[in-house]
Amino acid sequence: MSKSIKLLAAIGFVATVAACGSGQTDEEYVVVAPEPISQEPTYTGKYK
Repeated sequence: MSKSIKLLAAIGFVATVAACGSGQTDEEYVVVAPEPISQEPTYTGKYK
């Protein structure tokens, strides 16, 4: 292999390792249950 191809491969490898390493953050994700859009009909005992 020529020196330029080895240099480009090494730069690509270093860039890949740097990109993968910088994305690791300890963020906490909070999931909130959505409110219902409409309420369920209540049972009245008779048909209306």
